[in-house]
Amino acid sequence: MKMLELLILLILLVAVGYIVIKLTLAVLRWLAVNAITGLLLLGVLNFLGITHIPLNLVNFLIIAVGGVVGVFILILLSLI
Repeated sequence: MKMLELLILLILLVAVGYIVIKLTLAVLRWLAVNAITGLLLLGVLNFLGITHIPLNLVNFLIIAVGGVVGVFILILLSLI
């Protein structure tokens, strides 16, 4: 009986670990896509001279979480 309980616990731990890793990778992929699209948009806008927003850690975090919306938030904040 003790061996069966240990086997069930091991199976549940593996299942929970798999779900945690899968969700973590999904969130990281979402952040990477947002960061890349936001940085491309910000680079194009800075290159064309429409805005001049420096790229620092705070701005990068806003872009990574917000993506294109984060870039527009930074543009609005730079106009203030």
